[in-house]
Amino acid sequence: MRVFSNPVGSGSLWFNNLATAEGIPVAYDPQARAFLATPPFCANREVIGCNWIAPKQGAFCRSCAMTALAPDTSIPNAIPNWAETEAAKRWVLDNLGRWHWFRPEDPGAPPVFHMLAEGATPVPMGHVAGTVTISVAEVDPVLRVTRREALEEPYRTMIGHMRHEISHMLWWRLSLREDFIAAFRSMFGDERADYGAALQRHYHEGPPPAWKSSYLTSYASAHPHEDWAETAAHLLHLTDITDSFTAAGLSSPDLPGRGWDPYSEPDAMRLIGVAANLVAGVNHVNRSMGLSDLYPFVLSDVALRKLTFVHDWLRRGALGF
Repeated sequence: MRVFSNPVGSGSLWFNNLATAEGIPVAYDPQARAFLATPPFCANREVIGCNWIAPKQGAFCRSCAMTALAPDTSIPNAIPNWAETEAAKRWVLDNLGRWHWFRPEDPGAPPVFHMLAEGATPVPMGHVAGTVTISVAEVDPVLRVTRREALEEPYRTMIGHMRHEISHMLWWRLSLREDFIAAFRSMFGDERADYGAALQRHYHEGPPPAWKSSYLTSYASAHPHEDWAETAAHLLHLTDITDSFTAAGLSSPDLPGRGWDPYSEPDAMRLIGVAANLVAGVNHVNRSMGLSDLYPFVLSDVALRKLTFVHDWLRRGALGF
């Protein structure tokens, strides 16, 4: 994620800012990828702190307009949880916008979001035919860690959930192209295999013994759909980590050059190689503070081929170039 210029003074702005250090209200224009002073604000600005511009005052911004179902606000913590969930959604949508997904120039359908609060019953997150369902309760750190430990996952965040579930939606969009499905099946396997049975087998029997040689995560081994979603999410992780590293003004001998834009890099192996070297260094820094690795995953040769495949399709998929 980039660091942005202040439109009304000195200093920088971060992606989630609502105002400058001097208190001047600002909002983010995802089309211009810049902050503006006193534009038409999103109707959700006062409700959940949305900081994107709207087409006109009182309307929803592009991101909030994608939310067709908001959580039941009578459930405790629904509004603050929803606010943090929408912030994660905006972050991921802006990432994907660097490859033209879900912007005005994208001729395809945008995702539709159902944001649900959890009462006594947990909310299953997922994607069906363009609709992404998200449990806003997952922003709670205690609940998230509890589920991460129960599912033996090394990484679980709301941005991660957004990247994974939106990746399912991206597969659905790409599957409408005649040239995609055959290529997908040759790389990931036949997605027509019984999905419910595959998940049941995964949760009862666990992943195959040698899953690390072919998959990024154990969950990716459950079914080709999950392999795609996990791989696409990891491509977004690695690209955005690298973009944020360069945007923060950090330097490394692994970077191709000054002003290099990871989202514009056509060579997937070059991008992933840079990212892998950067996360190895950041992992080392985290360990000095007793923190978990930022990116605790191993990139096998098979996983690298899958990441390259996803990179190729996500970079050209929205506009078909």
